[in-house]
Amino acid sequence: MRVEVNVRKEDASLVRQVAAALSDPARQAEARQVLRRRFVQSPPVSLKALLAAAPLDGIDLDRSHDLGREVDL
Repeated sequence: MRVEVNVRKEDASLVRQVAAALSDPARQAEARQVLRRRFVQSPPVSLKALLAAAPLDGIDLDRSHDLGREVDL
């Protein structure tokens, strides 16, 4: 597939080298991995997923049942 991009003159050689690495069977897997790790944003993680992944072993999550104080009305 042919792709055209507009880059600064000093970046043209770099872009050509990246394209060459992506088309070289010996280097393409590593090149994709490096580029994805650096430039592809991972999908945002929900609060539910963050809480599910949290290391909560040994943490006391029980609340004391406090009825407060007596108040005379």
